[in-house]
Amino acid sequence: MSNHEIDTGKVSLLTVTEANAGQRVDNFLLSVLKGVPKTLVYRIIRKGEVRVNKGRVKADSRLCDGDVVRVPPLRLPEKDEEPPVSAALSNRLDDAIIYEDAGLIAVNKPHGLAVHGGSGVSLGLIEALRQMRPGHSFLELVHRLDRDTSGLILVAKKRSVLTALQKMLANKAGISKRYLALLHGAWPASVTDVKEPLLRVERQSGERMVIVSEEGKASHTRMKLLATGPEHSLIQAEPVTGRTHQIRVHCQYQGHPIVADEKYCDKLQQDIDRRAGYRRLCLHAYQLSFRHPATGDVLNLTARPDSEFIAMLAKAGCSVEL
Repeated sequence: MSNHEIDTGKVSLLTVTEANAGQRVDNFLLSVLKGVPKTLVYRIIRKGEVRVNKGRVKADSRLCDGDVVRVPPLRLPEKDEEPPVSAALSNRLDDAIIYEDAGLIAVNKPHGLAVHGGSGVSLGLIEALRQMRPGHSFLELVHRLDRDTSGLILVAKKRSVLTALQKMLANKAGISKRYLALLHGAWPASVTDVKEPLLRVERQSGERMVIVSEEGKASHTRMKLLATGPEHSLIQAEPVTGRTHQIRVHCQYQGHPIVADEKYCDKLQQDIDRRAGYRRLCLHAYQLSFRHPATGDVLNLTARPDSEFIAMLAKAGCSVEL
């Protein structure tokens, strides 16, 4: 199902196939509505204009084989021409590829690079890779990372690989993710599991946040203390569930927000970070382990943090062998 099959000027009824079964509604729409701003996709879901089998759905609702998805007419903004990938970014991304085969690319995404365009970002990782690999007819993100989070992200080169890996993620089995996070304060070594329900909310300002709430969805993060400095801690965080901002909010709720997290640090912590020169979110997707859906091989991928992240660990007294 491709974008040219959909007339965005009128209602479209899309039948979900087995290839898309288990996919989230938002991810499904983003894949079939290429070029449509992400903000518009989420707006039509939030307003109830997207229906599945004639019923309202949420962005994280899962689709089943045979479901009929109603997409409303879309009034699209004038599309700006996608800027070309600079030689510097192309070289940086080439150097960041840590694994590639016929069906998959694993990239150590740089901090500050969005995974896709939209919301004021004209060029993201996936658009850059598509420009760099014009001979590939299929390149799609398997999952996402926040723009300010660095580290491992998977890009599928085949629909079959994308579908299989996304089913693993949806079933919360088969893919293990581990992150490195530098935190404020001394994380207790005894705290190895955080199980707090998470709820996405929107403030009056329009800013979207995630909070711990009994009304939220069950969430579980495994934590392991790696190092403690005078005022900071380095932990390994393994999200068992995959909620938005899960690691960031679980750390903040425990009283130890991630260094330079402008969304979840309070003003005092932000001031401390600025004075110390911590100017980027200290969260890095460090390891991914899974069985390759095409070859059956078990892949254990590791992405070393960049020199800036390593320097921040040293400044905090939390250096470890990586």
